[in-house]
Amino acid sequence: SSHKARMARKKIREYDAKRLLKAHIARLAGLNLPISVAQVNGSTDYTALLQAHPWLNTTKLVVKPDMLFGQRGKHDLVGLNLSWPDAVKFIQARIGKEVTVRGVTGPITTFIVEPFVPHKEEYYLSIQSNRLDYEISFSPAGGMAVEEHWDALTTIKLDVGQALGPGQLATLLASVPLEAKPGIEKFVAAVYQVYLDLDATLLEMNPFTFDDAGDAFPLDIRMELDDTAKFRSGSKWGEDLEFPLPFGRALTAAEEHVAGLDEATGASLKFTVLNPTGRVWLMVAGGGASVIYTDTVGDLGYAQELGNYGEYSGAPNTQETYAYAKTVLDCATSNLDGRGRALIIGGGIANFTDVAATFTGIIAALRDHREALVAAGMHIFVRRGGPNYERGLAAMRELGKELGVPIQVYGPEASMTGICKEAIEYVKSFDK
Repeated sequence: SSHKARMARKKIREYDAKRLLKAHIARLAGLNLPISVAQVNGSTDYTALLQAHPWLNTTKLVVKPDMLFGQRGKHDLVGLNLSWPDAVKFIQARIGKEVTVRGVTGPITTFIVEPFVPHKEEYYLSIQSNRLDYEISFSPAGGMAVEEHWDALTTIKLDVGQALGPGQLATLLASVPLEAKPGIEKFVAAVYQVYLDLDATLLEMNPFTFDDAGDAFPLDIRMELDDTAKFRSGSKWGEDLEFPLPFGRALTAAEEHVAGLDEATGASLKFTVLNPTGRVWLMVAGGGASVIYTDTVGDLGYAQELGNYGEYSGAPNTQETYAYAKTVLDCATSNLDGRGRALIIGGGIANFTDVAATFTGIIAALRDHREALVAAGMHIFVRRGGPNYERGLAAMRELGKELGVPIQVYGPEASMTGICKEAIEYVKSFDK
């Protein structure tokens, strides 16, 4: 599926996945799973943690990094069958250390600690959302061996709104011995209920097992939630749920600044640096338009030169637009290499955003960056429509003359993405 279908899928930490599963499988299906989890990071007070989770001192423990990456056992990052003092030593010897996983390097900042569960069986379960249906996969050969025994995997698909009935469960679990069937059926059906209720997009357990008391126990969970469903499910996720950045990715100062602006306003201000030395930069109005501009630059073969992804929308005021534009321009005029650059100030035809007002903030930022824009050989390409667009575009044209910076200006008569081609042709002319 294209990245547009996946935009809202946000990974959460295993610690949160297990807490959510335990709470909501009890609420929805009356199952009490023997899950206990504790989280350790750089700011953890070990004494307070022990008071909150007395089981840490009474059972053998498993310690794993909780950093949204797999293959944890291969990097000497998993501690098994440890006492609490040993678990603390294990963590302290590794926390903050840089590791490289699948070519990505970053520090290990967060660990999950849970009871060590001796077990025999290891089952595999995964539920994921596709564009038009849900896919549930099960294998009786879970754990490290799941890929070797991929032929043992059974997958069923359910349409949106279709219940997981006894017929489908029987197909999914055909490989399970008779005596184990009832327990697994009950567990899988309950997990699917939680999955739908929490607006998850992925829930994978590799493996889950049953403890000595016969209760289902997920040893390892990966989970993603649909963050656009926060209005509906946020209260169930809880206030303290975080959507961490992918492993090895830290926000730049500019990205943090814009995230701060975004939090302080009812408007939307988004900014992600893709290539700090890129030569095509975007300042786009509207979330949908921003994706189309980004895709168009990629479709024209210049994705690697795209400096950023971003958008401003929801009628930000002049001051907010100025602060946003200033940050984008700071990045767009850094790391110069003598070749010209292009800035695309694009957008659709606004419904209610006052184009002249938002352009006032952008124009003020461009004025302040005049010298930097000239030094960067920046050509600016503008396309916008909507309330007061004539005034906004006229002001942009005047600005080009005033600053001595080439600014091509188009209104709603031009196609939205036509300026991408012009911007790329300008940038290309330096590569001859």
